[in-house]
Amino acid sequence: MAIRVFLVEDSPIALHILEQILQAAPGLEVVGTAQNGKDALLRIPESKPDVICTDLYMKEMDGVELTRQIMARYPRPILVISVAVGQGNEQNAFQLLQAGAIDVFPKPGTGLIADYDRGQLINKIKVLAGVKVFTRPLRPTLGTPTNGQSSGQPSSPPIKFQQNGKYTIIGIGASTGGPQAIAKILSKLPGNFPLPILCTQHISMGFLEGLVSWIRQECALKVKIGETGETPQPGVVYFAPDQCNLELDRRGKLLLSAPTASERHCPSVNVMLRSLALVFGQEAIGILLTGMGDDGADGMRCLAAAGGLTIAQDEATCIVYGMPKEAIALGAVQHTLAIDAIGESLVTYCRR
Repeated sequence: MAIRVFLVEDSPIALHILEQILQAAPGLEVVGTAQNGKDALLRIPESKPDVICTDLYMKEMDGVELTRQIMARYPRPILVISVAVGQGNEQNAFQLLQAGAIDVFPKPGTGLIADYDRGQLINKIKVLAGVKVFTRPLRPTLGTPTNGQSSGQPSSPPIKFQQNGKYTIIGIGASTGGPQAIAKILSKLPGNFPLPILCTQHISMGFLEGLVSWIRQECALKVKIGETGETPQPGVVYFAPDQCNLELDRRGKLLLSAPTASERHCPSVNVMLRSLALVFGQEAIGILLTGMGDDGADGMRCLAAAGGLTIAQDEATCIVYGMPKEAIALGAVQHTLAIDAIGESLVTYCRR
């Protein structure tokens, strides 16, 4: 059965180009179009799309507000296609993700069909068609949930940490849907959180600076891109740079390493978690969040074998339940929690 796509685009030329590209792609069908957000909200219910693609800047209602309205009324996976979500406009991209969009696709500034990365666009739509989304009730922007989970869903109980449990460092790995999930966790932590946090997030080249800047606004912690030779400090979040693995050397200092032939991703969640297992063992906490594929599963296995604490995001609150599912299948996950409960558990440990 073809994937049903609804297009929202105020430029007739761009709309025609997108229709041409998608109608020519096997397995895709354009079932409706609109040239502004208000019109789209009227037409989406009768079109019953699997995926909605929208521009950002439009008259009547822009892509951010349209995304909020769709996720409150007719939740669907949303891909934002715009010239304003590429490099240099990262804040727009993360504002859209916070509103409920799943992914973004930079529209070529030339406006020529030959300059569209057709393969990437089609692949993103096919991936989004398999994504599970939740209703997100409308609320003020500042309080908008960042993980795609309905605020009415029950949260898992926080972990009851062992009284003698002593932890030194945390590693978080994520892919699709990760920025929202990571922001959800970090926003719950106080500025004096007693542990350093390493983060490996699969993200398109050039978007990392924007992600770090956005996360800084969402939490009280210091957030930066990791550098070789740094000693991880309490209350600081270190992100893996583009095209470099973030790990620890035997002295416990940050090490940026080149891609490894055994891993499909760089930065690699596996590489980060394995280094935590080797250097800190039972004093490390590994957290694996939403994402496609299996990166992080073996790293969680190594960390659990070394006596560390391993936590995976549960299926109900994952945008894509790939990475956590693979780790659970390996028997590497000790606790499976809703995204809200992960942050709550870390706060509980902090207070203790």
